[in-house]
Amino acid sequence: MDCIYKNPLASIEERVKDLLSCMTLEEKIGQMAQIERTVAIPSVIKNLSIGSILSVGGSGPFEDAPSEAWADMVDGFQKAALESRLGIPLLYGVDAIHGNNNVYGATIFPQNVGLGATRDAELAQKIGAVTALEVRACGINYDFAPCVAVCRDPRWGRCYESYGEDTQLIREMTSIVTGLQGQPPPEYPKNYPFSAGRDKVVACAKHFVGDGGTAGGVNEGNTISSYDDLEKIHIAPYIDCIAQGVCTVMASYSKWNGCHLHASHFLLTEVLKVKLGFKGFVITDSEALDRLSDPYGSNYDQCIMAAINAGIDMVMVPFRYQLFLDHLKYLVESGKIPTTRIDDAVERILRVKFVSGAFEYPLSDRSLLDTVGCNQHRELAREAVRKSLVLLKNGKDVTKPFLPLDRKANRILVAGKHADDLGFQCGGWTKTWEGMGGRITIGTTILEAIKDAVGRETDVVYEENPSPDTFASQDFSYSIVVVGEPPYCESGGDSQDLKIPLGGEELISLVADRVPTLVILISGRPLYIEPSLLEKMDAFVAAWLPGTEGAGITDVIFGDFEFHGRLPMTWFKSVDQLPMHQEQNSYEPLFPFGYGLTSKNKVL
Repeated sequence: MDCIYKNPLASIEERVKDLLSCMTLEEKIGQMAQIERTVAIPSVIKNLSIGSILSVGGSGPFEDAPSEAWADMVDGFQKAALESRLGIPLLYGVDAIHGNNNVYGATIFPQNVGLGATRDAELAQKIGAVTALEVRACGINYDFAPCVAVCRDPRWGRCYESYGEDTQLIREMTSIVTGLQGQPPPEYPKNYPFSAGRDKVVACAKHFVGDGGTAGGVNEGNTISSYDDLEKIHIAPYIDCIAQGVCTVMASYSKWNGCHLHASHFLLTEVLKVKLGFKGFVITDSEALDRLSDPYGSNYDQCIMAAINAGIDMVMVPFRYQLFLDHLKYLVESGKIPTTRIDDAVERILRVKFVSGAFEYPLSDRSLLDTVGCNQHRELAREAVRKSLVLLKNGKDVTKPFLPLDRKANRILVAGKHADDLGFQCGGWTKTWEGMGGRITIGTTILEAIKDAVGRETDVVYEENPSPDTFASQDFSYSIVVVGEPPYCESGGDSQDLKIPLGGEELISLVADRVPTLVILISGRPLYIEPSLLEKMDAFVAAWLPGTEGAGITDVIFGDFEFHGRLPMTWFKSVDQLPMHQEQNSYEPLFPFGYGLTSKNKVL
């Protein structure tokens, strides 16, 4: 007779209990490890009963690997797991944070800060559903998304991973969880993990908690606040995620009042698991245990003990997995980590695996491959770009709007590297961890979209850095200057001055002094704008990090669609004002939270 855990008709809790009773200590702690794909050879997966594999920072099968190659790779890992004594399938995790951004040819959506500008929860849910499809086409069943951080300071290098500064806005955009995992039926148990099937993924609300509120906006820094403020501002979006059945929560690298989140029993267990009733599993961030001690990676026993006893269930330990497993086993056998804590962690992991259908459908569904980068998905991304654009200035005289642009103009100048660089347009977490410039995937740059949008008689002149001679020899009707930030991620994006990099200010001045100019800013956050520079611009659009569908920008600037976006963050006058947000009494921004114009200069 088959074991109960193999019977799909048995209840989830019966299956969890039965499988747990069959497991050795080695198999239990193996389930608690998530390792990098490059070290996940079949014998390691099988013999150590590894619970999960991940791609670190865009790590994939080979350069520009298509979805089918990913599916072949992941299926190979799953087959090794199924050959283990108990045949427990893997969760394979990736950071698909704005589409399946690791994979060549996938649809890349605007980064979260742009989605926050749309104020469109239904759109976010649709994006989640499309992302899930393109991730599952790769055989991958676990997505480290969404980031539900409330970003209180744009100096933070992960600002663009947040939907904005306002807790209520973030709470509304958590609808992406339902898109990724599916909609739990009305009678579904409260706060219980949920996943609707083979075209959905296990989602991960991150980073618990307060990562967007650190002092000075320092990544992995210290959030200094009362518990009441932490709950009101930063914990609140997790309540919405849990109510939608989010399967996993990732702990934050950051600290709260000096205490590492990964070692906080109060926040991980007493608050998240007990008070909020979360029944999925808590996972670390990558190599987070090494960060719990100074110097990095030292005093490893204490780090493991602190994290597991605090309530961590699965440990993202990409490379030092054998060391982790050996130390964890010793700590359990010596009584420093209770076996009840191990059983609780493994129960939670198995619960998610059963809920997600991994036992019934461990291998990829090749019928999904045709959905990757399909026209329907790209049209959704284009809609998201349109709705994310925030018009901040339109005409030096408000009674004479500069936009929409004349698509039948005789000659127009397009300037700036960001106008024709798909990688810059997508930002970090695209193809690689930090992101990169160039033609990194399939998509449409802003310049290509402009050329497609204008009339046949219009001469489009593109010069990345035009010289004074350009203006002397050519008569331009207007110019479009596209400037902004290069790709970055995490601590590499921390900035104390928030100036437009790569000579962006100088380029705007050079062009706007000579030709009527629309400035499009490609950035993961508000940047410092000199008042005199703003005066020179005829129009100013915040386009955030729009992703692969540049035509969403031309849809709006040429008037086919109206501007829709509103600022998800306060636009500061000076970095000396930071941190600043709408609740402050001394609130004197350049543009307030929620600001945005229509092409007729009406405030949205």
